[in-house]
Amino acid sequence: MDVRRPAVAGSFYPGNKTELLNLLDYLFSSLGINGIPTPNEDGERRVKSLLSPHAGYIYSGRTAAAGYSKLAEDGVPETFVVIGPNHTGLGSAFSVSSANIWETPLGRIELDKELILAIQEHFSDLSFDDMAHMSEHSVEVQLPFLQAIFGNRFKIVPIVMGIQVPESSILLGKAISMASEELGRDIVVVASSDMSHYIPEEEARKKDSAVLESILALDVQGLFSTIYELDVTMCGPGPASVAMTHAKMKGVRRGELVRYSTSAEASGDKSMVVGYASVVFRK
Repeated sequence: MDVRRPAVAGSFYPGNKTELLNLLDYLFSSLGINGIPTPNEDGERRVKSLLSPHAGYIYSGRTAAAGYSKLAEDGVPETFVVIGPNHTGLGSAFSVSSANIWETPLGRIELDKELILAIQEHFSDLSFDDMAHMSEHSVEVQLPFLQAIFGNRFKIVPIVMGIQVPESSILLGKAISMASEELGRDIVVVASSDMSHYIPEEEARKKDSAVLESILALDVQGLFSTIYELDVTMCGPGPASVAMTHAKMKGVRRGELVRYSTSAEASGDKSMVVGYASVVFRK
């Protein structure tokens, strides 16, 4: 596959370029930001990882925008390693796209094949598998935010995880960190994850608060223990753990919660919600 075409344009986000940019502008503006932010060319590049939600933009877009605004303030990375959970069940356990280009309504993004091969040197379970990416939305929905802010000045490494356990998540996080260090590559790991699913808002906020404490503390084992103990239906503990591990390897001591919300913010229905969080991991 040479070009991976968008799978959820027109459903999770607008399929028309102008409509998409208008929506993104609105999402940032609704947070008190002056539209789509311009990246700070003199940013210190202290942000090493980001946790961002992956629902339809009408539901989670404002919370995602809050996190991406922090990236814009921080400078311009070379590559974004975008990792999401596998919703379709297709493909291998740890799948990276073999495409050379990913396309969205905002244009085309080149894959960082050199970094992919370097990651595979340290994590052999990562395999080229396009079946896992064909219909998957968790990685794709992050890209328009990046393109709107940074244009096409960056490359990506898109990975989906079919297996999400602490041991392999930590190994993949370490592999990404070591590979980027060896290549001298300036990267940000973007973990695509939603929080609690389809429970009353009060319960969601309580459970998600406990999960977020482990995330902010960079405690992978604590994250999975909390999820199991409280029966939290988080959609992406694996990607979150990869991002946490990479951040820890880069010297980050604690994450920062940028914004938390639930789907009730858009729907008004508090009886059955999904939780969303943006967290930055800054050195």
